[in-house]
Amino acid sequence: MSEDAEIARERVIESLEQSAEVYGLSRSAGRLYGALYFADEPLSIPELVDRTGYAKSTVSNVTRTLSRLGLIHRRSSDGGGRRVRFAAEREIWYILQDVFRQYVQRELQTTHRTLRRAERGLGEADGVEAERIRELRETYEDLQEVVELASGLSAAELRDALESHER
Repeated sequence: MSEDAEIARERVIESLEQSAEVYGLSRSAGRLYGALYFADEPLSIPELVDRTGYAKSTVSNVTRTLSRLGLIHRRSSDGGGRRVRFAAEREIWYILQDVFRQYVQRELQTTHRTLRRAERGLGEADGVEAERIRELRETYEDLQEVVELASGLSAAELRDALESHER
């Protein structure tokens, strides 16, 4: 691999470390995902230890977390060996759709329910609070619709829908 390619790969992996932190994961999760993303074939825990320099326990814990989140997948060794290997999910849109379904939709639904209860609690009351709650509820309804649409379409389908809407 050329030096330029190594530098570019390292920059991307560092960006993945930062992204992992933004989403509440450890930097090691970003680095392990990056190592697997750029790997030509699935890697075992010892191979990930060699590539990242992390302790075996760290790699084991992080691979468990990343597997649970669907960012990486467990693969059996060729020839039926017992050593488990891991491969990165490279379809990032699939991961985002899963995040939309598992986390964003749940948060939107919870907040929307709270806003509806607050509106009912106000009854027929008129005023600034009632108006602001109604506006916020309507915004959350719009957000729920956008997330439902985005999580139900492939990236290409969503792009096509947005392009046709622009015309």
